[in-house]
Amino acid sequence: MNGAEEAARGERQPFVISGPGEYEVKDMVIAGFASGSKWGGEARTNTVYYVHFDGMSILYLGALGDLDLPGDVLEMDSPDVLILPVGGGGALSPAEAQKLAVKLEAKIIIPILYDDKSLKQFLKEAGEEGVKPVDKLTIKPRDVAGKENEVVVLGA
Repeated sequence: MNGAEEAARGERQPFVISGPGEYEVKDMVIAGFASGSKWGGEARTNTVYYVHFDGMSILYLGALGDLDLPGDVLEMDSPDVLILPVGGGGALSPAEAQKLAVKLEAKIIIPILYDDKSLKQFLKEAGEEGVKPVDKLTIKPRDVAGKENEVVVLGA
């Protein structure tokens, strides 16, 4: 740890969430589930994270490599925010990503792990070709009410 990192946290120690398991940090509940990935062209273990806090839920799929999500994830309520890979490096293809997003019935979808081609294809599959990237996204529970599969692209 460098001096700047130490100064930023003061005496507080970070709570590290690493891999499958159940975690509780203050008012946050986090569940990690092992899943498959083919990141970098080789079979690997990926962790899917479900995070619930402030009345909202986020499902982070990481570098998920296929449509086979752990059963426990499929049994959970639909996430308010879904962060999913949409191509590149062995993650889901854009078509698979869109199929999974519809299945999970997320209110807001944030694509990750993409290149220009896979993002363009994902937006086309989602019927969201006109979506422009935003630098920042702030969401409150009332902001997701009534939304259904709305795609938000982060980045410049």
